[in-house]
Amino acid sequence: MGESVEDRDRHSSTAQLLTRTALLGGASMVIAAISSAQAVAGVPLGGGCSGAGMWVVCEADNGSSSSGDSGSHTRPSGAEGSSKPSKPVCTVERLDPQPPEGSMFWGDKSPEDGAVYQRTCNTGPGGTPVSEHIVAAEAPDGPALDPAVVARQAVNKMKLAGPDIASPRITGTYLVGMPMWLWVNKSPTTFGPNTTSASAGGVTVSATAKVTRIIWEMGDGAAVTCTGAGTPYTAAHGKQESPTCGHTYTQTSASQPAGKYTVTATSTWTVDWQVAGGGEEGQFTELRQSQAQVAIGELQVVR
Repeated sequence: MGESVEDRDRHSSTAQLLTRTALLGGASMVIAAISSAQAVAGVPLGGGCSGAGMWVVCEADNGSSSSGDSGSHTRPSGAEGSSKPSKPVCTVERLDPQPPEGSMFWGDKSPEDGAVYQRTCNTGPGGTPVSEHIVAAEAPDGPALDPAVVARQAVNKMKLAGPDIASPRITGTYLVGMPMWLWVNKSPTTFGPNTTSASAGGVTVSATAKVTRIIWEMGDGAAVTCTGAGTPYTAAHGKQESPTCGHTYTQTSASQPAGKYTVTATSTWTVDWQVAGGGEEGQFTELRQSQAQVAIGELQVVR
């Protein structure tokens, strides 16, 4: 098993290509022969890298990976962050077992010069994977990771979910023309704030996530944007409209599937992160989504 080490591919010309394989449609084609290799201080990775051991996973600046609750809570594809040029998405594997001394993988080097790694990046035509074998000295420390990548690892630990919809209630009775109050229940995983930290490659990042906006798509073509959790309704409010977040239906749901409107609530989580001990900090957003079904009827007048 190996160690993850820093990517100096873009800053050093000492790493030499040993073999390169283009992976197209599951077929392999050798596109370059062996050349001499020089040991370097670190394994070239590219992108934002994380992990330790045999596999080091590197992702592009604008990539994201996040888990959420199952069931009614889902996550729309895509999370927002800073707009930087994308770096290659790469994985690096330390060959295990290592090739024997004198193998073609070593070129003019030997095990005393370090170890043989296979680096695979999406740099081929159309983003297809391309692999190469590199001899590199094993560094004692982990890679200099992008702190934003570590911050996303912290967010993964939070298990952020979609809004916990309190109103409209599935069992509620709602009428055309009557103001509907929209609100959600608050918890660390459905509204925040939620704070945790993650460490990788010697970098520790603390991240705090909280919902800063909820967009309610009401199923009748209307969308309501609310900047808070909404105001809970009580009987004392009568027929008043919600002061913070609400909607009034103008048509019944009789023509809708199952006779109900599908209400979709999408929350925007704003994540603020900072490297432990001060220094670099940043912000990005994550989206989560929940749905509810609501029946809208008409008030019947008895003559």
